[in-house]
Amino acid sequence: MGTATTANGGVSFWYSTLGVPQPGQPLDGSTEVDVCVVGGGYTGLWTAYYLKKADPSLRIAVLEQRFCGYGASGRNGGWLYGGFAGRGAFARSHGKEAAIRMQRAMNASVDEVIRVAAAEAIEAGIVKGGVLEVARSRPQLARLEAFVAEEHAFGQLEQVLLSADEAAERLAVAGTLAASWSPHGARIQPALLVRGLAAVVRALGVRVYEGTAVTEIRPAAAGAPAQAVTARGTVSAAFVLRATEGFAAALRGRRRTWLPMNSSMIVTEPLPPSFWAEVGWQRYDTLGDLAHAYMYAQRTADDRIALGGRGVPYRFGSRTDHDGGTAPRTVRQLRAILDDFFPAAAEVGIAHAWSGVLGVPRDWCCTVELDPHSGLGWAGGYVGSGVTTANLAGRTLRDLVLRATGAGGGTELTALPWVGHTVRRWEPEPLRWLGVHGMYAAYHAADRQERGGRATTSPIARVADRIAGRH
Repeated sequence: MGTATTANGGVSFWYSTLGVPQPGQPLDGSTEVDVCVVGGGYTGLWTAYYLKKADPSLRIAVLEQRFCGYGASGRNGGWLYGGFAGRGAFARSHGKEAAIRMQRAMNASVDEVIRVAAAEAIEAGIVKGGVLEVARSRPQLARLEAFVAEEHAFGQLEQVLLSADEAAERLAVAGTLAASWSPHGARIQPALLVRGLAAVVRALGVRVYEGTAVTEIRPAAAGAPAQAVTARGTVSAAFVLRATEGFAAALRGRRRTWLPMNSSMIVTEPLPPSFWAEVGWQRYDTLGDLAHAYMYAQRTADDRIALGGRGVPYRFGSRTDHDGGTAPRTVRQLRAILDDFFPAAAEVGIAHAWSGVLGVPRDWCCTVELDPHSGLGWAGGYVGSGVTTANLAGRTLRDLVLRATGAGGGTELTALPWVGHTVRRWEPEPLRWLGVHGMYAAYHAADRQERGGRATTSPIARVADRIAGRH
């Protein structure tokens, strides 16, 4: 079993054939627009796209610290699926029907991304094969059965429980006892999607300034508009929309707003036809499991396995990595998961390893908001489910901006329960470092117990859930 890689970092494998983009035109002095979007990832680009489509006269600027897709949008696992952060919490705070509406909106967003990609000729390697999640121990099996029952309770009757044999017909994962499958998911090449979306947004007339880091966002005050402050000038706007996700901590006063959680990935060298004949994966389902420190994977367009999970979960002081560099220990951990799931891949090389950050609110619930008085809006806190949620966020911010300008009213999207959801800040250091590392140490310990033969879910994981605020 080898763990040597031909590449580590370099943003992500997804750029390896495209080339890592050089930042485009930066901001050159202060300016004024109608809407300023901070962040050139999926959330910011979808917001700019839908606003410009709704009102071509709007002057819109996107400010990006490096290049569009530098963050999670260009590094994620390529899961375009209907999961989102906080459904249970929204059911408790707004009622079950509100949470069901949000779930339906998320499912529709999967198809919306596919629709726009086709309409705008964005080739992103999209295959809608659904989402397969496997249980490989008795505790995981119990959680899987409870998960499917909960999905049905929230109207997800398309979520089906598969026997071990039925699961193997789709994908033969070693040790699978049962699985669930949902049609609301697709595999994508994430960098192709964000690069294509950025090109479309530019073609619509949106000003995209790259290599322009925003250091502070100021609310409207004393008759002055809201502002995004950079070393290259200040952008003033009726609305400044924060779409920075895991990088929000770099903004003045935002260090404790969302925690930048690290996630890491590896990708194999291309696997031969004999491997695919043995394991299947002909329908390109995205793959996950029911472990506490869960994994996620896809079969890429060029017949590799891209697999991810948690490595070093959090860096002290809400710091982020440099261009995706990944610790050798993390690569070894992910390699071990790959070999455990797919023994037939034990001899294949690892071509690339990389990492990125995702935004985690203190209550693990995503949120979107616009305050018309301050002119400030934001969306994020996706907790790793952002590929689809960002699209819903962009359309929701569009509707909120149009309502605030009087060009529109309330819509089905602005009535969803995540709109205006407030979250308390994370604890100061060193408490959040100790808490996050302790939480994931507990999850890994629970997984070890369960792999060792424990018949029920480890109580260590339940305690970790409560400490984390995920219960």
